[in-house]
Amino acid sequence: MLGITPTLLWKISNQMAIWLFSFVSGLFLLHFSIALILINKEVPQSRGMLYPRESETREVRSLDGIWNFVRSDQANPTQGVREEWYSKDLSKSGPTIPMPVPASYNDITTDNLRDHVGTVWYDRKFFAPRSWAVDQRVWLRFGSVHYEAYVWVNGQKVVKHEIGHLPFEAEVTHLLKYGAENRVTVMCDNALIQTTVPQGRITELPNDEGMTIVQSYTFDFFNYAGIHRSVHLYTTPKTFIEEVVVTTNLSKDNVGGEVLYSVKFNGSAINEADNALYVRAQLYDREGKLVANGTSDAQLSGSLQVDNVNPWWPYLMHPEPGYLYQLEVKLHASNDELLDVYRLKVGLRTLSWSNATFQINGRPVYFRGFGRHEDADVRGKGLDNALMVRDFNLLKWIGANAYRTSHYPYSEESMQFADEHGIMIVDECPSVDAENYNQELLGKHKSSLEQLIHRDRNHPSVVMWSIANEPRTREMNADSYFQLVANLTRSLDKTRPITAAIATPWTDDKAGRFLDIISFNRYNAWYSNTGRLDMVTKKVVEEAVAWNKKYNKPVIMAEYGADTLEGLHLQPAYVWSEEFQTEVFARHFKAFDILRKKGWFIGEFVWNFADFKTAQSYTRVGGNKKGVFTRARQPKASAHLLRKRYFALARELDDSSFPEDLFTYIADMGKTENA
Repeated sequence: MLGITPTLLWKISNQMAIWLFSFVSGLFLLHFSIALILINKEVPQSRGMLYPRESETREVRSLDGIWNFVRSDQANPTQGVREEWYSKDLSKSGPTIPMPVPASYNDITTDNLRDHVGTVWYDRKFFAPRSWAVDQRVWLRFGSVHYEAYVWVNGQKVVKHEIGHLPFEAEVTHLLKYGAENRVTVMCDNALIQTTVPQGRITELPNDEGMTIVQSYTFDFFNYAGIHRSVHLYTTPKTFIEEVVVTTNLSKDNVGGEVLYSVKFNGSAINEADNALYVRAQLYDREGKLVANGTSDAQLSGSLQVDNVNPWWPYLMHPEPGYLYQLEVKLHASNDELLDVYRLKVGLRTLSWSNATFQINGRPVYFRGFGRHEDADVRGKGLDNALMVRDFNLLKWIGANAYRTSHYPYSEESMQFADEHGIMIVDECPSVDAENYNQELLGKHKSSLEQLIHRDRNHPSVVMWSIANEPRTREMNADSYFQLVANLTRSLDKTRPITAAIATPWTDDKAGRFLDIISFNRYNAWYSNTGRLDMVTKKVVEEAVAWNKKYNKPVIMAEYGADTLEGLHLQPAYVWSEEFQTEVFARHFKAFDILRKKGWFIGEFVWNFADFKTAQSYTRVGGNKKGVFTRARQPKASAHLLRKRYFALARELDDSSFPEDLFTYIADMGKTENA
């Protein structure tokens, strides 16, 4: 048995619920006391999970495409497990429909699949070549399945993974039929409850046909589900490179650089007598020229010294932003036999921060960017390379140098793209609107951060970890909860600062003292004092000053904005119009310029980059419309204003030049001679 999925929790009978209520009521004081005590338990440590790359010793095969799909009966979510649908083709258990992978399943069909709560099933077949049966190990890897996944290969259980937006894998070497057809089956459960990350609630409500199951949540984006990112089969040698950890240093003048690497292997040493494997590391520049090489110590660690280094710089801070080297890692046996080869991109840069500044390569950084979502029409949160490239073109067009992965880890492909284009990332775990803090939630929250840091630790674009978005930090045990979360994050990576986007008023917040950088979200003239443009600038300045005074740390405004219906024009400015969004931005810009002079205000992030889908609500016309771009990635009026703002900041702070098309010609304002 694979265990109880979250959807089963609401299946407790009324009689059992009454018994539980009586039991809990009788021990209320004891349970209340225990609930306030959070224990710092260890979380499982991730292993492997290197991004699949081909090399002399590895093959990679994509399983993306059209899979077979079945939705479970909402009232009977474990039927497929009990009837062992995984033991045969899904089509033999009932009618299937085609489903693209990667993609969210919610918006693909024309029926009510969009609002399905509970489990769904996927399967597909593939061939494993005979050559893989000789001296190879084979791995099945999923980039992301939301929210919980159960995987079988040829009817045998392979892996279970909880928490979406993060990769997981399992070895399937001994389960495959080589030179023959194989089947992979996935059960996906999208249910969110109070101990999932993020949290939600499931209730049974009466409808026209009896009762129905309803998923609710407080976060303001749609709970898309399915196999969201690519599925790969890949091979490794019997003994292979399992992990590579890279950190970098620069000399004070940024002329010299250092790459420190640490490698872990999986498998038996070729020579069991001395168990002496070693790594040969070589570093190549952008043109493919070898610039450094070396051999590891007995612990498979080492360093490479780079002369005349090209540091990794953010976009618009240098003429060559996002400079990447290629690190080639070769694992050798003690007899010099080549066992495995893995290559990854490396950016050399340093980060430092104080109670007033954040610096990269010794230069102060002012963040100008966005909160975003992985969201698009039809495909939902499914990986879309065309959309990703479009988004990065728009980020550079508008002059942004950063974004936050609100409110979950983004695709590995987008992280690689950020590395290449010099876009700084505030990397956020999937904890959003956290409340009702308890031990089980804490364990999963910490696990999500451990998996995130394990996945993204080598990316130069990742400059900060965000441990939560808008947690209820006024609650009684928020302080102990976030102290444990922050402590874990620092234990995993001391090279980057920690933040969290906080919406609780500064007067009530209990989490900020555990952060390195304070980020706050506030919607003046929208959620508070709606429509009052004369109540923006002063309030933003006063709140930022209050956060800094309370914690003596750098401050970022992580969210501000206003919903805007594209094409709606009203003068004077009125809520929902493009004029109103533009005016809201302008009032914030004035506040930010006042704050920048104080020395500790280090960034501004608009909410949001593009319009996105939410749960149905009378306050949401087709979703959240706070985007600077439409969901189809076309600019609203505010995008042009923001573009002028961001490039003006780049010119002032980083000595960057204006794009030729930034300003539209109006008139020759010079004096003309009389004829």
